[in-house]
Amino acid sequence: MFDPKIWAAVPFHFWSLVFFTFGCMVGSFLNVCIHRMPRGESIVSPPSHCPHCGYAIPWYLNIPLATWLYLRGRCANCRAPISARYFLVELLTGIAFLSCWLAFGHKSAWLVFIYCLFVDGLIAATFIDFEHFIIPDEITLGGIGAGFLCSFALPLLHERKDAVGSLFASFLGIVVGGGVILAILQIGKLVFGRQKIPLPPGTRIIFTEGSLILPDSEIPYEEVFFRDSDTIRVEARTVELVDRGYWNVPVRLSPERLRVGPDELKPEEMPHMEVTADCIILPREAMGMGDVKFMAAIGAFLGWQATLFALMLSSVLGATVGVVLIALKRHEWSSRLPYGPYIAVAAVVWVFAGKRVLAALLGQ
Repeated sequence: MFDPKIWAAVPFHFWSLVFFTFGCMVGSFLNVCIHRMPRGESIVSPPSHCPHCGYAIPWYLNIPLATWLYLRGRCANCRAPISARYFLVELLTGIAFLSCWLAFGHKSAWLVFIYCLFVDGLIAATFIDFEHFIIPDEITLGGIGAGFLCSFALPLLHERKDAVGSLFASFLGIVVGGGVILAILQIGKLVFGRQKIPLPPGTRIIFTEGSLILPDSEIPYEEVFFRDSDTIRVEARTVELVDRGYWNVPVRLSPERLRVGPDELKPEEMPHMEVTADCIILPREAMGMGDVKFMAAIGAFLGWQATLFALMLSSVLGATVGVVLIALKRHEWSSRLPYGPYIAVAAVVWVFAGKRVLAALLGQ
């Protein structure tokens, strides 16, 4: 199937059209993954359907790009709007597959397919992270395994001549990629892991089942707790629970436990708590473990040099976008930004131009 003579027997740009079309079809499947994975739903069953009315979409209304344009971005049954993201993902995946073919088709069809697989994961991770601030393990851990296997199947992926050397390059990429990000995460947690918010004396703070209510804002716990050890800290003047009260005690709330003074309680058994205090300390996270595993997956496919390049470029991209959004008053300094998309963009730059960019920066 991947005999170069067979592929060369057909005009090169016939395959360009094939890869673009195939990419758009894969993009349609990626839309399913992007919608269902964060919700813990099967990506296989049920078949494609409208999320609003449940209408099962027939094959002739499930044609990439064309259907969305024909229906003007609406469900054929209930006319509810269909996000432009569906069209964008299909188009982006088609362009990505075409780009892989144009860049690497002269080298190896195998290499093109592996890069297409890699880009699939980047696209899915990007859109999921933008919407949900997570990157599912199916993409990150699955990407680590897939990158390692692809390195064995095609040593050319790491520009090696033998499988052993290629596997070592992949393993080193996993270790360096995941290890460097993990080290940064831990250092960042130690240095910047707490956000102290001063409050007017005697401010009332309300803890509900799903969020923390301050006088001027409501903060969902999912925006505060990223790991089981993350803890909200308050030196309370008064504490009011359903069945008891406290005075001048520390309050410590984590995802799994609630400590009020000398007593340890279960958070789920205390659906409502009111506290008065002069300040509150919230946990803060620069990035999550999903980013660590994501960078390890990139290292599995591209090697350790790519992970360091991706780390530097993604930091610049993320900081630039963050500053611009703050300047436009579209974002607050303390607000979260998904980091995965910038890692993905940096990885794409490495695939298509990374070594040239690096050589230019080093003046070589």
